[in-house]
Amino acid sequence: MIDPTKLKDLIKLMVENDLTEIDLQDDKETVTIRRGHPPAAHAPMMYAAPAAQAAAPAPAAAPAGGAAAPAAASSDAGLIAIESPMVGTFYSAANPDSAPFVTNGAKINPSTVVCLIEAMKVFNEIKAEKGGTVERVLVKSGEAVEFGQKLFLVRPA
Repeated sequence: MIDPTKLKDLIKLMVENDLTEIDLQDDKETVTIRRGHPPAAHAPMMYAAPAAQAAAPAPAAAPAGGAAAPAAASSDAGLIAIESPMVGTFYSAANPDSAPFVTNGAKINPSTVVCLIEAMKVFNEIKAEKGGTVERVLVKSGEAVEFGQKLFLVRPA
């Protein structure tokens, strides 16, 4: 059994550094601590393998919720993702009273600021690095994001 003081210290470390998971192992113990949304709730999980979904034949008796998945995969064809370059907190606007940097349908170029990601009390401007039209915003303002997590889907120009 892990010492409660060690556990509290690990949780404090996670909060101070905005970590979502710690996995430690030694000869006696293995400890995994996760905070935030469960992995199934993150947006990238929905888009993990759209090509595989499109290539696989649809089941004969698909449940009502499953019927929309192939349609979503086909509507994503040709879209490219803007991914998070770091772990942090996603913000769609400069402050709560401001309009979002980009919304669905917004035309962007590589130098367009699309969001802010706060990491260790520093707000980092994230630029599109791609040109086109924003088709979908995948993350809500205030949500924790992981390195490489898809933030936006863009139709290239």
